[in-house]
Amino acid sequence: MSTPHNAAQPGEIAKTVLMPGDPLRAKFIAEKYLENPVCINTVRNMLGYTGTYHGRPVSVMGSGMGIPSIGLYSYEFYHFYDVDTIIRIGSAGALSDDVKVRDVVIGMGACTNSNYAVQFNLPGTFAPIADFGLLRKAVEIAEKRGSHVVVGNVLSSDIFYNDDAGTNDAWKKMGVCCVEMESAALYMNAARAGKKALGIFTISDHIYTGESLSAEERQNSFHEMMEIALELA
Repeated sequence: MSTPHNAAQPGEIAKTVLMPGDPLRAKFIAEKYLENPVCINTVRNMLGYTGTYHGRPVSVMGSGMGIPSIGLYSYEFYHFYDVDTIIRIGSAGALSDDVKVRDVVIGMGACTNSNYAVQFNLPGTFAPIADFGLLRKAVEIAEKRGSHVVVGNVLSSDIFYNDDAGTNDAWKKMGVCCVEMESAALYMNAARAGKKALGIFTISDHIYTGESLSAEERQNSFHEMMEIALELA
């Protein structure tokens, strides 16, 4: 049964879904890496595809930008489409001096300034974390490939243009390595559903040094992250 946001029918989405933020990147991944990809969603141009990778069924679909968007799509995947695993693949801005542009970061935990957790009525502060089995396997895959990865805490921010000039310094001093906009909601949805989630990121810019990748460099640099995620699937 489709939803107002997803035209896919039961059985058309694989147990593992890769979710880049950009739906055009989902199209790119499907066309470049998947065998016999079939488009299963075009609602709101949030493109989704299912195919196989080395014979294993894999789906890839955009999540859109921000916690509300990935919160919606990942909830539907877990609860309505019987998806077991979602792997977020996206860009991030480096905060730590130890993280460089082009590095691949695996999000062990996801801090946030969002109120997304309020809905769960918890008597305290929830710490959104990745599935350890996925995290360990992703690191093993990267090591076998000879890829350098950084494992650490990320920030899922609701705010891109922040009026508080000191906010990046505050997160940096707590050891947060980079900032993106989605993973905390994904990790919370996975925890609530009893499912699995992991965020893998390519550093596209450094907030403190000002270094950044061009559009062409981003496309070329993201292959490593995509291939680690596909091997993980």
